[in-house]
Amino acid sequence: MSLYGAMMTGVAALTANSTALSVTSSNIANVNTTGYKTATCDFETMLAAAAGTSDTSSGSVTTLTGQNVTQQGQLTTTTSATDLGISGNGFFVVNTNGTGSGTQEYTRSGSFTTNSNGDLVNSAGLHLMGYKIDASGSTPTNASDLSTINVSNLAGKAVASSNISVQANLQASTTAETASYTAGDMASGTVTPDFQTTIDVYDSQGGTQPLKYSFVKTAANTWGYEVTYGGDSSNLGSSVTNNLVDSGTITFNSDGSLKGVTSTDSSGTTTTSTTGSISFSIPWSASSGLTSQALTVDMGTIGSTDGITQYDTTSTKTNSNVDGAVYGSVSSISIGTDGTVTANFSNGLSQDVYKIPLATFANPDGLAAISGDAYTSTPGSGTAVLNVASTGGSGTIQSKELESSTVDLATEFANMITTQRAYSAASRIVTTASTMLDDLMQMGR
Repeated sequence: MSLYGAMMTGVAALTANSTALSVTSSNIANVNTTGYKTATCDFETMLAAAAGTSDTSSGSVTTLTGQNVTQQGQLTTTTSATDLGISGNGFFVVNTNGTGSGTQEYTRSGSFTTNSNGDLVNSAGLHLMGYKIDASGSTPTNASDLSTINVSNLAGKAVASSNISVQANLQASTTAETASYTAGDMASGTVTPDFQTTIDVYDSQGGTQPLKYSFVKTAANTWGYEVTYGGDSSNLGSSVTNNLVDSGTITFNSDGSLKGVTSTDSSGTTTTSTTGSISFSIPWSASSGLTSQALTVDMGTIGSTDGITQYDTTSTKTNSNVDGAVYGSVSSISIGTDGTVTANFSNGLSQDVYKIPLATFANPDGLAAISGDAYTSTPGSGTAVLNVASTGGSGTIQSKELESSTVDLATEFANMITTQRAYSAASRIVTTASTMLDDLMQMGR
């Protein structure tokens, strides 16, 4: 190896150690960067042999830099439901544009918050992408059909009532109606109810609608009942008289248990219940903006005392349960381990609105790192494969957790010290070779 070769080797060593210091500096600077993966700098020898011989004529060094992308960072707990960490393989799919028309990138930096448009974006301003769930609960069949996850354009939700259960007692010692009672007499005011209670139901637009349940004793262990609408009569169809939507007879056994129930709805159809439940429809008028609403009322089990009973104590309603819900606005969102984004409404209802997929690669370490702690695919990484979390080899999504940087400060400080020493030694190679060349030049004088 010539003096010039030795000097060039020293220069190469200076360059290589400068690169190593740059990598170490980057790691230290990103010790608190969410999802950051430690960068590496590997040294590699370069040798050249003299022509026709096996003797080494010159030697040098170069560096190869990369990132240990597959290394799992520690998940740390936060208080935000939109802080997301990945346990296992995979990357969040993000886009540089809120419309989804920008560059598609991949990241494990899951510190997502809502921007002014309602989009979920991370600290680098990258928009989180996912599958939109339709009204039937299905996601797109095309795996590439991704949408920007937006939580501000979620509408409220209401559910119409369809089931009612009633627990009540009708006083056994009540005097039976002496006059002839026919269905509709209580609704018209001809007969005064022995007992009356109101139960509110919910219509399809989230409104509250009152239904009055009226009972009159007509014979021993036999009662007539009527269900009337307690609101504006204009909300009902023209076929309804005196707001009466259902009527019938309820009978009891000698021990006070339910014996049987018959029902006649507003259309005149009469049915006998074998289960203790009756069904009827509220024929809303066109002007109300509502369609006919079917209701099933559970009055108890035949032969049992779990619903309406007849004991010699004051008539009273002890309990009633109505399904459905009034209109409610979005109060919060939650994200499951499978990436399901659920909107929670102020009325207690919830609805799945998005599914967050994870992208996996044949060689994640072959991804190209770009600004914003994100990556793009390369021929070395392979193309992205999108899967629902915890399927297809992808990890799980952890809400209220963030993946910490994989930088180990102790290791980086040790690397910085050894790099500094190596750089100083390489500089001595250059200065020594320069001194020797000066001596050689002096010999020629």
